[in-house]
This record gives sequence, structure tokens and C-alpha cells, in this order.
Amino acid sequence: MGKSFTLFQTVATAGVFSAVSYWYGFMFGRESARKELGDLIESLRHNNSNSSSSSPLSHS
Repeated sequence: MGKSFTLFQTVATAGVFSAVSYWYGFMFGRESARKELGDLIESLRHNNSNSSSSSPLSHS
């Protein structure tokens, strides 16, 4: 008879796999969000510099 996993080993293996999957998903999502926010900030800076140079804002 071959080596078989006990219930505890199966649950522990599934837990480790789940934790690693969650960690990679979290890190990938965080990096993706960081890049997206960086692009958004750059586009806002670019648009803001163009609009402020063509039409200055008046403050009261």
C-alpha cells in the first residue's frame, strides 16, 4: 500500500496552498493598483499643467 495523507496533512497542505495563493494575489493586486494610481496621477499632473498654462485660475 502506498503512502497516503492523513486528514490533518491534507488540511494543512490545503491551508498552506491557500495562504500562498492569497499572498501572491494580494501582492499582484497591490502592484497593479500602484501602477494604475501612478498612471492616473501622472495624467492628472499632465492635464493640470496644460490647463494652468493656457488659462490661469483666478482666486478671489
